Amino acid sequence: MPIKFLAYICVSIYNQMTIHREGYKSIAFGALVFAMINLPSFYFISANEFWLSGIIFIISLFLLLFLISFFRVPKRMLTVADNCVVCPADGKVVVIEEVFDEEYFKDKRLQVSIFMSPANVHQNRNPVSGEVVYNQYHRGKYLVAWNPKSSTENERQTYVLRNAKGEILAKQIAGALAKRIVNYLTVGQHAEQSAEMGFIKFGSRVDVLLPLGTQVDVKLNQAVKGGVTVLAKW
Repeated sequence: MPIKFLAYICVSIYNQMTIHREGYKSIAFGALVFAMINLPSFYFISANEFWLSGIIFIISLFLLLFLISFFRVPKRMLTVADNCVVCPADGKVVVIEEVFDEEYFKDKRLQVSIFMSPANVHQNRNPVSGEVVYNQYHRGKYLVAWNPKSSTENERQTYVLRNAKGEILAKQIAGALAKRIVNYLTVGQHAEQSAEMGFIKFGSRVDVLLPLGTQVDVKLNQAVKGGVTVLAKW
């Protein structure tokens, strides 16, 4: 009965989500560490200190499951609409303000920033459909992602999508824990709205720069879902 119940749970989880390919090596390494910790623990400790062995197992299992959950990709009904800009990431809206973009536009834009905690889904998606006209990686610092300076001083990947309605710039920004930004776009490529754009490992932030006057449909501190929540209309 327990085996059937466990199998039922595993099948239910699989039907709701998959594991991102960026997580295969990390999860394999985590599983190896889990085995290296628990096999000696059960062999040498459990006979005399079963409670201690049990605590080690529970803590290490929790950490392994958290690692697996970090690379989860939930199955969702994605938003695709020409007049909408969708959220490129899961997380919480931490910034809605007018800024001056020095990198690409060289003028003022409306910035909306989404903070991604380690507990959020970290797959990133295209906010709109269009041609990739700019894609640039920048080395930088690892300030906490909610720090305003992280937009211009942290390690980041900036890309711009252009379509008939105009251009939208987005930045994948590394945070204090994020040490790797993955971006799958190339200049000249046609990107589809809500399709996968990249991945950021272990806590980070994504900025979206919109034309001034764009109708923003999210609020500060609102929880959003990448590829699903409408960020703005233009």
